[in-house]
Amino acid sequence: MTRGAHIFAVGTLAALTLLGGSAIPAAPPDPPGPRQPTAAPVLVSYDSCAQALGGLRAAAEASVGPWGFGNGWRTGAAFGDVAKDASGSRASAQSAQPAQEHSTTNVHEAGADEPDLVKTDGRRIVTVTRGVLRVVDPAARRETGRLDLTRTLPELARGEQATLLLHGDRALVLTQIGAELQSTTRAARARTAPRLILVDLAGTPRVLGTYRMDGSLVDARQTGTTARVVVRSRPQLVFPYAERGTDATRTAANRAVIAAAGVEAWLPAYEWTAGAERHTGRVGCDRLSRPPAWSGTSMLTVLSFDLAGDRLGDGDPVSVAADATTVYGTGSSLYLAGERPVPPRPGSFRGDVRRPDPQVTEIHRFDTGAPGRPRYVASGSVPGTLVNQYALSEWQGHLRVATTTGDAWGTRPDSESAVHVLRPDGETLVRTGAVTGLGPGERIYSVRFLGGSAYVITFRLTDPLYAVDLTDPTAPRVTGELKITGYSAYLHPLPEGRLLGVGQEADRRGRAQGLQVSLFDVRDPARPSRLDQWHVPKAYSALEHDTHAFLHHPETGLVALPVGDDVRLLRVSGTDIGEVGTVSHAGPASPVLRSLLVGDVLWTVSAAGLRATDPTTARSLDWLPVT
Repeated sequence: MTRGAHIFAVGTLAALTLLGGSAIPAAPPDPPGPRQPTAAPVLVSYDSCAQALGGLRAAAEASVGPWGFGNGWRTGAAFGDVAKDASGSRASAQSAQPAQEHSTTNVHEAGADEPDLVKTDGRRIVTVTRGVLRVVDPAARRETGRLDLTRTLPELARGEQATLLLHGDRALVLTQIGAELQSTTRAARARTAPRLILVDLAGTPRVLGTYRMDGSLVDARQTGTTARVVVRSRPQLVFPYAERGTDATRTAANRAVIAAAGVEAWLPAYEWTAGAERHTGRVGCDRLSRPPAWSGTSMLTVLSFDLAGDRLGDGDPVSVAADATTVYGTGSSLYLAGERPVPPRPGSFRGDVRRPDPQVTEIHRFDTGAPGRPRYVASGSVPGTLVNQYALSEWQGHLRVATTTGDAWGTRPDSESAVHVLRPDGETLVRTGAVTGLGPGERIYSVRFLGGSAYVITFRLTDPLYAVDLTDPTAPRVTGELKITGYSAYLHPLPEGRLLGVGQEADRRGRAQGLQVSLFDVRDPARPSRLDQWHVPKAYSALEHDTHAFLHHPETGLVALPVGDDVRLLRVSGTDIGEVGTVSHAGPASPVLRSLLVGDVLWTVSAAGLRATDPTTARSLDWLPVT
């Protein structure tokens, strides 16, 4: 552990309100601190920068300990990992060509596109590799355009990963530049910056504009022409490190730093360009709101961009003095969810970096049915924590949430899981019903909501698949259970009441035995069953943590699944799983990352290039290397 001054932050949870911008006063007085939560977290906006700064200071001072924010001696690491087709509004030589039938990114909900490593509209395939955006014509099987983005962002040359959103002749490139590191001097500042680049794909690709904001990229969703990008940032506070002294004196010194900070330490700054224009700004105090329970240790900002335009603009930012780790979107809603923070324990040992499980997830819903800035609708909370965005589902005006509470590890696990149903009541998401007690001693590994049903996989030693009936939101109930070895980390719906599960086989002691693909029959909710199993010993699939890596073509039953560095092609029928073949690229240095269909050709993408393959035989048709 490096010693010196540190920049720290952790978060709570968050969401937005709709307000304008304001100036920032130099030395506002401190109003009273934040009030405690009531029945549910409802966002409160600020009337002035003075009120905002007072509340931020009070919350941060209550959250800070002898070693900064959090429990024990925390490093200043970044918060976390840097998650059908719409036609364009302009005509170009390429977009005038008819689009072939094509696959889209494997997303949670139709109508809410997610950023991915590759995008296609049936006319073009767009990728970004090693800082170079490439456009491929899948009909001609040749590269038709390229743009070196490192001339705009030299940092991309270091290999930062970029993802894409696509609308017509516009591509939005999203990337995270820099890493938040522990500071070594009092004056040091850890900076990260999500960088967005708007690219015109009509003709020769060219940069139309850029956007940068201090913080970390959480995720983004696209509904229609509007892309909404979620950024979280930590306050720019440098806490002193004292070799000698007590916890009380160290805490007092950290609180003095907070008391001397201005509101700009919390409000994120941004910069955007359009051609030769350059503009800078900072989120205004009247664009800031807070939930009743908050820590003052992080900020969540949602940006909105119109991909049909010629510039990104300022992103129309709105911020919340909170944090979120999970983004879930539908065609009309955006949900931000995260764990409620736990105050630091008195006398925490500085080497103890494990924090207690907060066991509460707070959720905020926003209306994204109209273009532009989202509108805050309601907030609520449920006990437990989420496995990922697939643990959330909006259906017929209700939100279903699957969570795990307790500890699934150790010799005496006390965990269990549940599915909760919430409905909006004014500005509150009220719990109407729940089914609890799923998988005692286990935790959730995957969830899939399909209409009025939920399928929940829990695991520790064995893999129960629970079928849950949610048609009555006041009385959810378990209708059936299937116990098998291993687990599924991802569940994908298939036609005619089937589910495909991808994860790991395991022995009776819960030890992983290699990749397992299971075909489940869930037509009878009382008796779910497994029809077939495909197993590759000692193998692993990136799909377990990256759901965008999955491809399924319902009409033919084709499944393309990453296995190790290759892609395995499977044919899934109503009763069994068959293997077609393997698609490989240039070796272990270039694992295959994505698969997509354009017409009757399967395209696979890696850092080494793109391969065209016959999906019926796995025979290679063409290879387009990255040069």
